[in-house]
Amino acid sequence: MIPARPAGVSAEAWAALCGPPLAHRGLWSEGGTPENSLAAFEAAASAGYGMELDVQLSADGEAVVFHDDRLEQRLTAASGRIAERLAADLAEVRIKGSDEAIPTLAQALAQVDGRSLVVIELKVLGGEVGPLETRVAELLSGYDGPAAMVSFNPHSVGWFADNAPRVLRGLNSAAYHDAMNWTIAPEERKALAELEHVAVARPHFLSLGLDMLPSPSADALRAKGLPVAAWTVRSQAQWARVARHCDNLMFEGFRPEARTQ
Repeated sequence: MIPARPAGVSAEAWAALCGPPLAHRGLWSEGGTPENSLAAFEAAASAGYGMELDVQLSADGEAVVFHDDRLEQRLTAASGRIAERLAADLAEVRIKGSDEAIPTLAQALAQVDGRSLVVIELKVLGGEVGPLETRVAELLSGYDGPAAMVSFNPHSVGWFADNAPRVLRGLNSAAYHDAMNWTIAPEERKALAELEHVAVARPHFLSLGLDMLPSPSADALRAKGLPVAAWTVRSQAQWARVARHCDNLMFEGFRPEARTQ
């Protein structure tokens, strides 16, 4: 059962949040269609899935779709930080093994063209809150289709609550116990894993890592009307383990069956 729709949020976006599964970074595959590419977004929409994608700000203030902080980490033969490159320069960079360029968010939205839900993750963990949020909100204000934003940064989500309240907004979280989070103090990790930052973010929904599901804190918030999407689900068996605690899934590496609640 879909919880009551928050005031101002479109009925289409709210229904889609608990609708078809969400292809994580689009419908991509190793050695085939690359992640976060226009081809991956087209594949997801054509298959009837929603999708999640990652955005960050270029040096000239454009929202571009790319996950990693640096170009050379995994996906391209170029080098340097996304934040230090102009959008026009990034458009010339090709993803390894393909003819796919790094798209802007505007191009991704135009590709999907309202056919399915687009969940936009803002990569602003250590950056200034405001510039990327402003650009994403600007693009969504002119977009005719279901869309949502999510972020691990509760202040980014809170920015939308204050400045673009009609945009469907979600808070990303995880259990914060792996090596990449070693700089976070133990007491802060515990607070994040127990979703205490929901008070700052004021989200419409939660986007939670499998490493923290099932979660008593999430169950309590879900009972109060916050839907939960699980990430990143890589098999039907993984989904079966948490499905009764969730309302949707972000998946990769397989084609999920119809969800059952």
